[in-house]
Amino acid sequence: MRAEKSGFDLTNSPFPGLIVGVAGGIICDAKFARTEGMSVADNLARIRETIGTSPVKLIAVTKSAKPAQIEEAYSSGVTEFGESRVQDVLAKMQLLPPPVVNNSKWHFIGHLQTNKVKQAIGKFALIHSVDSLNLAKEISKVATSRELIQPVLLQVKVMEDADKTGFSPDELRSQFAQIKSLPGLKIEGLMTITPLTEDKEVWQKCFDGLRDLRDELEKTFDVNLRELSMGMSTDWQEAIKCGATMVRIGSAIFKE
Repeated sequence: MRAEKSGFDLTNSPFPGLIVGVAGGIICDAKFARTEGMSVADNLARIRETIGTSPVKLIAVTKSAKPAQIEEAYSSGVTEFGESRVQDVLAKMQLLPPPVVNNSKWHFIGHLQTNKVKQAIGKFALIHSVDSLNLAKEISKVATSRELIQPVLLQVKVMEDADKTGFSPDELRSQFAQIKSLPGLKIEGLMTITPLTEDKEVWQKCFDGLRDLRDELEKTFDVNLRELSMGMSTDWQEAIKCGATMVRIGSAIFKE
């Protein structure tokens, strides 16, 4: 299993190994349920203690976070935020103090509609959810017109799931060369969401499948796909065991 360092330098961070973004992950394990009276800083410290020295980035989902909670996270050393809807992050940027907005990076993790691409390009340090060739082409078109390079992850539906979007492994194998050639895109890695289940064998099969596909694509196309964004809710610890470089956790930090 490869445990490659991320592209973000956390050497001098007051929370080594901790990166927080915004979108759809929730920890449901009672051990990590947000305790009444616990602060955002307290919850970050508890999660960081569990992650320990694992070379994984914690992306905290601020989908339901209030501006004051985001400010508290920022004061606790968090500088990576994001959102699952473009309009929500733009609204939050208007409410947050300039230092928080200007000194932070923002991730997009939710489903990105092609008609929202113009609003998203240039606003997010990383788009995790490029789930089709058509979307990749639209991002390329807009980014190129603005003379920008947009970092992205390609969302893969490793296991059949009618409720999820994403490339099937075979689709990505056949379309990767075309996506790779698109100007204005920088493919940083892959992302997946497991089917809605508590079966750890299903989680592991999904996570192992994404890692193996990443390794295959790197070898076939001579690329570096350093990021594996996988793991949320109750399955994030299993994702780390399978080689995740990013896990997505939300209400355990922010939900009241």
